Amino acid sequence: MRKLRYKRYAERTIEVYTHYLQEFFKNENIKDPHQVSQKQIEDYLENRNYKSTSQQNQIIGSLKLFAKYILGKSQVHLDKIERPRKVTHKQPVIPRNHILQVLPRIANLKHRSIIALGYGCGLRVSEVISLKWKDIDRDQGVILVRDGKGAKDRYTPISEGIIDMLIAYFREYKTKQYVFTGQDWRQQYSPSSCTAIVKKYIGKKYRFHSLRKSFATHLYDAGNDLAKIQDALGHKNEKTTRIYVETSIDSARNLTSLIN
Repeated sequence: MRKLRYKRYAERTIEVYTHYLQEFFKNENIKDPHQVSQKQIEDYLENRNYKSTSQQNQIIGSLKLFAKYILGKSQVHLDKIERPRKVTHKQPVIPRNHILQVLPRIANLKHRSIIALGYGCGLRVSEVISLKWKDIDRDQGVILVRDGKGAKDRYTPISEGIIDMLIAYFREYKTKQYVFTGQDWRQQYSPSSCTAIVKKYIGKKYRFHSLRKSFATHLYDAGNDLAKIQDALGHKNEKTTRIYVETSIDSARNLTSLIN
C-alpha cells in the first residue's frame, strides 16, 4: 500500500482497504494477485453480501484501487462497477444542556476527554484517535488536525478547559505518542470504542458523529460565522457545513467556547 501512502490516503483508509483486499484474496482462493481478471472482480462485487452501504463502498474502493495500481487495469470504472445508492441518515443534534450536564459526571478521564474533544473541537472519530500530543498547541489554543478528510491539515480551536482536562488525563494515563491508546499503549484507540462511549454516556440513539454535528449547530446558533465553522470542521464547501447546522435544538447565547 505504498502507492496509497504516496497518494496521501489516510492510514485508517489504507488499513480498511488492505483488510478487504486480503479478504478478497482469501475468499476467491487467489494465489497470484497479478492474474486476477476484471470479470473476477466484478463477479465478486456483484455476488457478495454487504452489511451496509458504507462497507460496500469500502470494498468497491479497495478493489478498484487494486485493479488500477497493481493490475494496471484502469478500465475498471464506475460504469462497470456501480456504487450503491447513498442512504442518508440525519444525525440528531444533542441538546447542549444535556452534554454539559453529563460531561462533568463522567469519572473516567479518558472517556470524558474523548467526548470533550468530539464536541468541544468538532473532531471526527478518526481525528480523535489519530491525535498526537505534539499537535496540541496550548499557547495558541489550537489543535493541528493532520491528514483530515481529503488528506488536508487544518487548525481547530481548543479551550483551556479541555486542555486542563487533557493534562489531568496525561498525568493518569501517561500515554506516549498518541493521546488515546488501547490496552497496548503502542496502538491507537478504536473508533468502535469511541462510539460505545458516546452511547453509554450521552444516549443510545447518538453516534460519535453526533458530537461533531452538535458542535457545528450550537456554534451557529450562538451567532458564530458559518465560514469560521466551516474552517474548523475542515469542509471543502459551505454547502456541506449548512447540512450540519440546518436543524437546531438549542439556541445558545453569547457562545465563545462550547466547554470552558
